[in-house]
Amino acid sequence: MRISERLHAGDPTLSFEFFPPKDDIGFWDLYKTIESLKPLEPTYVSVTYGAGGGTRRKTVELVGRIKRDVGIEPMAHLTCVGATRDEIATVLDELRQQKIENVLALRGDPPVGSTTFVPVKGGFGHANELIAFIREHHDHFCLGAACYPEGHPEAESRDADLTNLKRKVDAGVDFLISQLFFDNADFFAFRERTQRAGIAVPMIAGIMPVLSVGQTKRFTQMCGAKIPAELLRRIEAVEDDVEAVRHIGMYHSTQQCLELMRGGVAGIHFYTLNRSTATRAIFQLLRTGP
Repeated sequence: MRISERLHAGDPTLSFEFFPPKDDIGFWDLYKTIESLKPLEPTYVSVTYGAGGGTRRKTVELVGRIKRDVGIEPMAHLTCVGATRDEIATVLDELRQQKIENVLALRGDPPVGSTTFVPVKGGFGHANELIAFIREHHDHFCLGAACYPEGHPEAESRDADLTNLKRKVDAGVDFLISQLFFDNADFFAFRERTQRAGIAVPMIAGIMPVLSVGQTKRFTQMCGAKIPAELLRRIEAVEDDVEAVRHIGMYHSTQQCLELMRGGVAGIHFYTLNRSTATRAIFQLLRTGP
C-alpha cells in the first residue's frame, strides 16, 4: 500500500515511528512491540535509518519483517549521511526486493560533535538531490519528506526554509511529515504558508508526547522547536514526578491531536522513541473518539 493512496482516502492517517536498536536483543524486543500494535490497525509504521552502516542493515531487515510477517505497512527512512549514490542505490534495490513501497527521504543530521553537514564524495548534500535521484532511478516508491513548522534549525530564515521545502516537493515528493511541535498554531500557520507557496501535497503532523522534562528540552533544542510557556511551567512544576509529567504530556498531546483532526490534518505521526505506551493510549482514544 502506498501511503499517498490512504492520504487521499479521506480520514487522517495515524502512524508510529521507531528506530532500530543496535543489539539483537533490542531488535527483537522492538519487533515484538511493533507486532503488538497490529490490533490497533495503524496506517503504517516508519523505521529510522542509521549512518555509516550502523543500523542500515537493521532498517532494511526490520521493515521487511514488518511487511512480510506482521502485516502492517512499513515506511523506511533513507538519508544522505555517509553514503555514496551507489550505496544508496543498493539500499533502494534491497528495499524493493523486500516489497517496500514507501520511503521517507531525508538529508540526515550532521555527525555527533559537528554542526555542519558535509556529504561524502559521490553522495548527496541535500534531500532534494536524494529525492530527484530516487525519482529518476526508482520511481515505483511513494516518497515522503520532512518539513519544519518552526523552521529548520540550519535555515537562514523562514522564507529560505520554505524555498528549500519547495525544492524537495518539486523533486517528486508525495507527502510531508512535520518535525515535532507542541503549539498547533505553528503548524496551521506553516500549512497556510506552504499552500500560498504552491505546495499542495498532504502534510502529516509529527507529535511527540512529553515523557521527560530533560529529554523534551534536549529534543526541542536539537530540532529548533519550542515548548509553550504554559506547558513548560506545568511540567517543570512536577519535574521529579515521572508519572505526573507523563500524564500532563499525554493530555497535551491528546488535545493537540483532537484539534489537528478538527482542523483537517492529513495525518498524525507519533514519534515514539521506541516507547509505545503513551502513544498507544492516545492512538486508541483517537480511534474510538473522546
